[in-house]
Amino acid sequence: MTLTFPRLNLTRAAALALAPLAAAGLAATAPATAQSANALASVQSHLKSTSSMTADFVQTDRNGQRLSGKLTLKRPGKIRFQYQKGVPLLIVGDGSSLTMIDYEVRQVQRWPVKNSPLGALLDPDRDLTRYAKVLPTGSNDVLSVEVKDPKRPEYGTITMVFVRDGSAPAGLRLRGWVALDSQNNRTRIDLSNQKFNVAVADSAFRWTDPRPNKRGR
Repeated sequence: MTLTFPRLNLTRAAALALAPLAAAGLAATAPATAQSANALASVQSHLKSTSSMTADFVQTDRNGQRLSGKLTLKRPGKIRFQYQKGVPLLIVGDGSSLTMIDYEVRQVQRWPVKNSPLGALLDPDRDLTRYAKVLPTGSNDVLSVEVKDPKRPEYGTITMVFVRDGSAPAGLRLRGWVALDSQNNRTRIDLSNQKFNVAVADSAFRWTDPRPNKRGR
């Protein structure tokens, strides 16, 4: 079966969706400021404890269209979103830039990672307190954090959801995130089958350039 989808909307949504951050636990009896500080400290601990991660993902856009694929992450600075068979789109981050390769139209687009909260996931030393706000949830086992740069609203907003998991680094497992860009385009990413600190070769973040007279990266 041939998969069809709005090319431009998918590209924009996918780019914004690749901006994950982590959330952490809240102490029910602590003041709100202490809760936030403890949560963000736990996030930082999780990031520092996770050198790599692989997971399956499902991406849902604002129209309800769903695409699936494989996420591969390796710190410092590398990430790859490989979409399902039939979707000629690949997204790769090398730490300094996020590149989207569209093999159907032979187009390559690139954005600085620093223009997205993606840097919070890939750089465990980033100061989350400048960009992140802990949000209330209905369960002590479900944790949420909103990430945005108040000085750069055009970068959008990312709301990450974690669940407590004693087998995951620092007791946290990223369940997914919701991205909202400056035009209110909403994209949801759900993760499953997460594996932490597994061996990931640098070759996983190479790609073949579809443009004429260009070579792969």
